[in-house]
Amino acid sequence: MDTWTFGMTMLIVGMGGTLLTLILLSLIMGALKRIFPIKEGEE
Repeated sequence: MDTWTFGMTMLIVGMGGTLLTLILLSLIMGALKRIFPIKEGEE
């Protein structure tokens, strides 16, 4: 594997991993919002 192929592979894997992590975190945050809703007017 030459340098350019390795670089492009690492680029795709890195960007894909970042996007998957962000999607996973947004799903976890959405689930937590449903489990623990914000109660408005409670002071």
